[in-house]
Amino acid sequence: MTVQAVGRIGVVIPCYRVTAHIFEVLAAIGPEVARIYVVDDACPEESGKRVESTCSDPRVTVLFHAQNQGVGGAVITGYRQALADGMDVVVKIDGDGQMDPALLPCFALPILEGQADYTKGNRFHNPEGVVKMPLVRLLGNAGLSFVAKFSAGYWDVFDPTNGYTAIHARVLEELPLDKISKRYFFESDMLFRLNIHRAVVLDIPMRAVYGDERSNLQIARVAPEIFVKNLRNLGKRIVYNYFLRDTSAASFELLVGGGLALFGVIYGAVAWSRSVAIGVPASSGTVMLAALPTILGVQLLLAFIAHDVASVPRIPLSGRLRRKTVVTQTGEQGV
Repeated sequence: MTVQAVGRIGVVIPCYRVTAHIFEVLAAIGPEVARIYVVDDACPEESGKRVESTCSDPRVTVLFHAQNQGVGGAVITGYRQALADGMDVVVKIDGDGQMDPALLPCFALPILEGQADYTKGNRFHNPEGVVKMPLVRLLGNAGLSFVAKFSAGYWDVFDPTNGYTAIHARVLEELPLDKISKRYFFESDMLFRLNIHRAVVLDIPMRAVYGDERSNLQIARVAPEIFVKNLRNLGKRIVYNYFLRDTSAASFELLVGGGLALFGVIYGAVAWSRSVAIGVPASSGTVMLAALPTILGVQLLLAFIAHDVASVPRIPLSGRLRRKTVVTQTGEQGV
Protein backbone atom coordinates (compact mmCIF):
# COMPACT_ATOMS: atom_id res chain seq x y z
CA MET A 1 0.00 0.00 0.00
CA THR A 2 1.44 3.36 -1.00
CA VAL A 3 1.34 6.52 1.05
CA GLN A 4 -0.80 8.15 -1.61
CA ALA A 5 -3.44 5.45 -1.21
CA VAL A 6 -4.16 6.18 2.45
CA GLY A 7 -4.04 9.97 2.72
CA ARG A 8 -3.26 13.27 1.08
CA ILE A 9 0.15 14.68 1.97
CA GLY A 10 1.04 18.34 1.79
CA VAL A 11 4.59 19.66 2.05
CA VAL A 12 5.46 23.11 3.41
CA ILE A 13 8.81 24.65 2.46
CA PRO A 14 9.70 28.00 4.08
CA CYS A 15 12.01 29.98 1.82
CA TYR A 16 14.54 32.57 2.91
CA ARG A 17 17.88 32.79 1.07
CA VAL A 18 17.62 29.26 -0.34
CA THR A 19 17.49 29.90 -4.09
CA ALA A 20 20.70 27.89 -4.55
CA HIS A 21 18.95 24.70 -3.37
CA ILE A 22 15.17 25.11 -3.60
CA PHE A 23 14.80 23.73 -7.13
CA GLU A 24 16.78 20.58 -6.25
CA VAL A 25 14.53 20.08 -3.23
CA LEU A 26 11.34 20.49 -5.30
CA ALA A 27 12.59 18.10 -7.97
CA ALA A 28 13.31 15.41 -5.35
CA ILE A 29 9.79 15.36 -3.87
CA GLY A 30 8.08 12.14 -4.92
CA PRO A 31 4.60 11.44 -6.36
CA GLU A 32 3.20 10.47 -2.93
CA VAL A 33 2.83 14.20 -2.21
CA ALA A 34 -0.40 15.90 -3.31
CA ARG A 35 0.47 19.57 -2.72
CA ILE A 36 3.67 21.57 -2.18
CA TYR A 37 3.53 24.98 -0.49
CA VAL A 38 6.54 27.21 -1.05
CA VAL A 39 6.35 30.12 1.40
CA ASP A 40 8.45 33.14 0.41
CA ASP A 41 9.14 34.77 3.76
CA ALA A 42 9.98 38.20 2.27
CA CYS A 43 13.08 36.58 0.80
CA PRO A 44 15.59 39.16 -0.52
CA GLU A 45 16.49 36.70 -3.29
CA GLU A 46 12.82 36.59 -4.40
CA SER A 47 12.66 32.80 -4.06
CA GLY A 48 8.90 32.73 -4.58
CA LYS A 49 8.95 34.63 -7.85
CA ARG A 50 11.72 32.43 -9.18
CA VAL A 51 9.77 29.29 -8.31
CA GLU A 52 6.62 30.70 -9.92
CA SER A 53 8.41 31.56 -13.15
CA THR A 54 10.56 28.44 -13.40
CA CYS A 55 8.87 25.48 -11.69
CA SER A 56 6.32 23.63 -13.85
CA ASP A 57 5.17 21.18 -11.17
CA PRO A 58 1.36 21.62 -10.91
CA ARG A 59 1.46 20.60 -7.24
CA VAL A 60 3.42 23.72 -6.28
CA THR A 61 1.65 26.73 -4.76
CA VAL A 62 3.70 29.80 -3.85
CA LEU A 63 2.63 31.90 -0.87
CA PHE A 64 4.16 35.31 -0.11
CA HIS A 65 4.83 37.32 3.05
CA ALA A 66 5.06 41.08 2.68
CA GLN A 67 7.23 41.15 5.83
CA ASN A 68 9.60 38.55 7.21
CA GLN A 69 7.89 36.47 9.93
CA GLY A 70 10.60 33.92 10.64
CA VAL A 71 10.60 30.21 9.91
CA GLY A 72 7.67 29.56 12.25
CA GLY A 73 5.54 32.25 10.66
CA ALA A 74 6.25 30.83 7.20
CA VAL A 75 5.39 27.29 8.29
CA ILE A 76 2.15 28.40 9.93
CA THR A 77 1.12 30.14 6.69
CA GLY A 78 1.73 26.87 4.86
CA TYR A 79 -0.15 24.93 7.54
CA ARG A 80 -3.23 27.11 7.16
CA GLN A 81 -3.29 26.66 3.39
CA ALA A 82 -2.78 22.91 3.68
CA LEU A 83 -5.75 22.67 6.08
CA ALA A 84 -7.86 24.74 3.70
CA ASP A 85 -6.95 22.36 0.86
CA GLY A 86 -7.96 19.28 2.86
CA MET A 87 -4.56 17.66 3.42
CA ASP A 88 -4.46 14.71 5.83
CA VAL A 89 -0.79 15.06 6.79
CA VAL A 90 1.41 18.14 6.51
CA VAL A 91 5.17 17.69 6.27
CA LYS A 92 7.61 20.54 6.77
CA ILE A 93 11.07 20.49 5.20
CA ASP A 94 13.63 23.22 4.65
CA GLY A 95 14.60 24.54 1.25
CA ASP A 96 18.37 24.50 1.86
CA GLY A 97 18.95 20.87 0.84
CA GLN A 98 19.80 19.56 4.33
CA MET A 99 16.71 17.34 4.46
CA ASP A 100 16.28 14.42 2.06
CA PRO A 101 12.79 14.51 0.47
CA ALA A 102 13.08 10.75 -0.10
CA LEU A 103 12.38 10.34 3.64
CA LEU A 104 8.91 11.92 3.34
CA PRO A 105 7.07 8.55 3.47
CA CYS A 106 8.99 7.64 6.65
CA PHE A 107 7.57 10.74 8.33
CA ALA A 108 4.02 10.45 6.95
CA LEU A 109 3.31 6.72 7.31
CA PRO A 110 3.39 6.49 11.15
CA ILE A 111 0.80 9.27 11.22
CA LEU A 112 -1.42 7.80 8.52
CA GLU A 113 -1.25 4.37 10.17
CA GLY A 114 -2.36 5.82 13.53
CA GLN A 115 0.93 5.28 15.37
CA ALA A 116 1.69 8.96 15.99
CA ASP A 117 0.25 12.46 15.73
CA TYR A 118 3.55 14.20 15.02
CA THR A 119 6.85 12.91 13.69
CA LYS A 120 10.18 14.69 13.74
CA GLY A 121 13.70 13.97 12.58
CA ASN A 122 16.49 12.86 14.90
CA ARG A 123 20.01 13.46 13.61
CA PHE A 124 21.54 11.87 16.73
CA HIS A 125 20.21 8.36 16.08
CA ASN A 126 23.16 7.19 13.99
CA PRO A 127 26.70 7.67 15.40
CA GLU A 128 28.07 8.18 11.88
CA GLY A 129 25.82 11.19 11.37
CA VAL A 130 26.77 12.69 14.73
CA VAL A 131 30.48 12.54 13.87
CA LYS A 132 29.88 14.51 10.68
CA MET A 133 27.85 17.22 12.45
CA PRO A 134 29.70 20.52 12.98
CA LEU A 135 30.87 20.76 16.61
CA VAL A 136 28.97 23.97 17.36
CA ARG A 137 25.70 22.45 16.10
CA LEU A 138 26.40 19.19 17.92
CA LEU A 139 26.91 20.84 21.29
CA GLY A 140 24.09 23.34 20.80
CA ASN A 141 21.53 20.75 19.76
CA ALA A 142 22.55 18.34 22.52
CA GLY A 143 22.12 21.06 25.13
CA LEU A 144 18.79 22.20 23.71
CA SER A 145 17.56 18.61 23.62
CA PHE A 146 18.02 18.17 27.37
CA VAL A 147 16.41 21.54 28.14
CA ALA A 148 13.48 20.76 25.83
CA LYS A 149 12.84 17.43 27.55
CA PHE A 150 11.98 19.36 30.71
CA SER A 151 9.97 22.12 29.02
CA ALA A 152 8.01 20.00 26.51
CA GLY A 153 7.70 16.79 28.52
CA TYR A 154 8.68 14.44 25.69
CA TRP A 155 11.44 12.52 27.45
CA ASP A 156 11.73 9.85 24.75
CA VAL A 157 12.54 12.17 21.83
CA PHE A 158 15.73 14.02 20.99
CA ASP A 159 16.92 16.79 18.66
CA PRO A 160 13.96 19.13 19.40
CA THR A 161 15.11 21.85 16.98
CA ASN A 162 15.03 19.48 14.00
CA GLY A 163 12.93 21.11 11.31
CA TYR A 164 11.99 17.94 9.42
CA THR A 165 8.50 17.30 10.83
CA ALA A 166 5.07 15.97 9.94
CA ILE A 167 1.72 16.43 11.68
CA HIS A 168 -1.80 15.02 11.37
CA ALA A 169 -4.28 17.57 10.08
CA ARG A 170 -6.81 16.80 12.83
CA VAL A 171 -4.19 17.51 15.47
CA LEU A 172 -3.01 20.63 13.64
CA GLU A 173 -6.56 22.00 13.76
CA GLU A 174 -6.51 21.72 17.56
CA LEU A 175 -3.37 23.82 18.03
CA PRO A 176 -3.52 27.59 18.72
CA LEU A 177 -1.50 28.58 15.64
CA ASP A 178 -1.66 32.28 16.53
CA LYS A 179 0.14 31.63 19.84
CA ILE A 180 3.00 29.46 18.58
CA SER A 181 6.41 31.13 18.41
CA LYS A 182 7.09 32.26 14.86
CA ARG A 183 10.87 32.34 14.82
CA TYR A 184 13.69 30.04 15.93
CA PHE A 185 11.77 28.71 18.94
CA PHE A 186 9.05 27.36 16.65
CA GLU A 187 9.93 23.63 16.78
CA SER A 188 10.39 23.60 20.57
CA ASP A 189 7.16 25.53 21.09
CA MET A 190 5.32 23.07 18.85
CA LEU A 191 6.41 20.22 21.12
CA PHE A 192 5.15 22.12 24.16
CA ARG A 193 1.75 22.75 22.54
CA LEU A 194 1.50 19.12 21.45
CA ASN A 195 2.18 17.90 24.99
CA ILE A 196 -0.55 20.13 26.38
CA HIS A 197 -2.95 18.38 23.97
CA ARG A 198 -1.48 14.95 24.88
CA ALA A 199 -0.37 14.20 21.31
CA VAL A 200 1.99 11.32 20.51
CA VAL A 201 5.38 12.36 19.09
CA LEU A 202 7.70 9.93 17.32
CA ASP A 203 11.37 10.37 16.36
CA ILE A 204 12.41 9.42 12.81
CA PRO A 205 16.11 8.61 12.32
CA MET A 206 17.71 10.75 9.63
CA ARG A 207 21.02 12.11 8.48
CA ALA A 208 21.48 15.80 7.87
CA VAL A 209 23.48 17.03 4.89
CA TYR A 210 25.87 19.90 5.52
CA GLY A 211 27.15 21.65 2.42
CA ASP A 212 27.52 25.24 1.30
CA GLU A 213 24.17 26.38 2.71
CA ARG A 214 24.12 29.49 4.87
CA SER A 215 22.58 29.43 8.32
CA ASN A 216 20.51 32.47 9.33
CA LEU A 217 20.70 31.49 13.01
CA GLN A 218 23.01 33.50 15.29
CA ILE A 219 23.39 31.14 18.25
CA ALA A 220 24.92 33.64 20.69
CA ARG A 221 22.05 36.07 20.12
CA VAL A 222 19.13 33.66 20.39
CA ALA A 223 20.44 31.25 23.07
CA PRO A 224 19.33 33.37 26.08
CA GLU A 225 15.90 33.91 24.52
CA ILE A 226 15.47 30.19 23.82
CA PHE A 227 16.47 29.31 27.41
CA VAL A 228 13.98 31.79 28.89
CA LYS A 229 11.17 30.56 26.64
CA ASN A 230 11.88 26.93 27.55
CA LEU A 231 11.76 27.89 31.23
CA ARG A 232 8.45 29.67 30.68
CA ASN A 233 6.97 26.66 28.88
CA LEU A 234 8.15 24.36 31.67
CA GLY A 235 6.23 26.45 34.19
CA LYS A 236 3.12 26.52 32.02
CA ARG A 237 3.20 22.78 31.40
CA ILE A 238 3.60 21.89 35.07
CA VAL A 239 0.84 24.25 36.21
CA TYR A 240 -1.59 23.05 33.54
CA ASN A 241 -0.84 19.30 33.60
CA TYR A 242 -0.38 18.87 37.36
CA PHE A 243 -2.58 21.47 38.99
CA LEU A 244 -5.28 22.76 36.59
CA ARG A 245 -6.17 19.74 34.46
CA ASP A 246 -5.43 17.13 37.10
CA THR A 247 -3.81 16.62 40.49
CA SER A 248 -1.99 13.48 41.58
CA ALA A 249 0.70 12.18 43.89
CA ALA A 250 3.20 13.83 41.54
CA SER A 251 1.66 17.24 42.32
CA PHE A 252 2.25 16.57 46.03
CA GLU A 253 5.82 15.40 45.37
CA LEU A 254 6.61 18.57 43.44
CA LEU A 255 5.18 20.99 45.99
CA VAL A 256 6.48 19.29 49.14
CA GLY A 257 9.79 18.26 47.59
CA GLY A 258 10.47 21.72 46.23
CA GLY A 259 9.56 23.33 49.55
CA LEU A 260 11.71 20.99 51.63
CA ALA A 261 14.72 21.28 49.33
CA LEU A 262 14.45 25.07 49.25
CA PHE A 263 14.14 25.27 53.04
CA GLY A 264 17.09 22.95 53.58
CA VAL A 265 19.38 24.85 51.22
CA ILE A 266 18.47 28.29 52.58
CA TYR A 267 18.66 27.21 56.24
CA GLY A 268 21.97 25.46 55.65
CA ALA A 269 23.46 28.49 53.88
CA VAL A 270 22.37 30.84 56.68
CA ALA A 271 23.68 28.50 59.40
CA TRP A 272 27.00 28.05 57.58
CA SER A 273 27.52 31.80 57.09
CA ARG A 274 26.71 32.40 60.78
CA SER A 275 29.17 29.74 61.95
CA VAL A 276 31.89 31.23 59.75
CA ALA A 277 31.20 34.72 61.07
CA ILE A 278 31.47 33.72 64.76
CA GLY A 279 34.16 31.08 64.24
CA VAL A 280 32.17 28.30 65.91
CA PRO A 281 31.30 25.08 64.04
CA ALA A 282 27.58 24.41 63.60
CA SER A 283 26.07 21.85 65.95
CA SER A 284 25.08 18.39 64.71
CA GLY A 285 21.44 19.31 65.20
CA THR A 286 21.82 22.34 62.95
CA VAL A 287 23.53 20.24 60.28
CA MET A 288 20.79 17.60 60.42
CA LEU A 289 18.06 20.24 60.29
CA ALA A 290 19.58 21.50 57.04
CA ALA A 291 20.53 18.13 55.53
CA LEU A 292 17.39 16.08 56.15
CA PRO A 293 14.90 18.42 54.40
CA THR A 294 17.33 18.81 51.51
CA ILE A 295 17.77 15.06 51.06
CA LEU A 296 14.06 14.32 51.41
CA GLY A 297 13.16 17.18 49.09
CA VAL A 298 15.55 15.97 46.39
CA GLN A 299 14.13 12.44 46.66
CA LEU A 300 10.59 13.74 46.21
CA LEU A 301 11.65 15.86 43.22
CA LEU A 302 13.31 12.83 41.63
CA ALA A 303 10.07 10.89 42.17
CA PHE A 304 8.18 13.70 40.43
CA ILE A 305 10.56 13.57 37.45
CA ALA A 306 10.12 9.78 37.26
CA HIS A 307 6.34 10.27 37.17
CA ASP A 308 6.70 12.93 34.47
CA VAL A 309 8.87 10.63 32.35
CA ALA A 310 6.33 7.81 32.68
CA SER A 311 3.44 10.07 31.67
CA VAL A 312 4.63 10.74 28.10
CA PRO A 313 1.53 10.46 25.83
CA ARG A 314 1.11 6.99 24.27
CA ILE A 315 -2.39 7.05 22.70
CA PRO A 316 -2.55 9.13 19.48
CA LEU A 317 -4.74 12.20 19.74
CA SER A 318 -5.83 11.93 16.09
CA GLY A 319 -7.61 8.64 16.80
CA ARG A 320 -9.41 10.12 19.78
CA LEU A 321 -10.47 13.13 17.71
CA ARG A 322 -11.76 10.85 14.94
CA ARG A 323 -13.85 8.83 17.39
CA LYS A 324 -15.19 12.06 18.86
CA THR A 325 -16.22 13.22 15.38
CA VAL A 326 -17.93 9.91 14.61
CA VAL A 327 -19.84 9.98 17.91
CA THR A 328 -20.92 13.58 17.33
CA GLN A 329 -22.13 12.85 13.81
CA THR A 330 -24.00 9.75 14.99
CA GLY A 331 -25.68 11.74 17.71
CA GLU A 332 -26.75 14.46 15.28
CA GLN A 333 -28.24 11.86 12.94
CA GLY A 334 -30.11 10.31 15.84
CA VAL A 335 -31.57 13.67 16.79
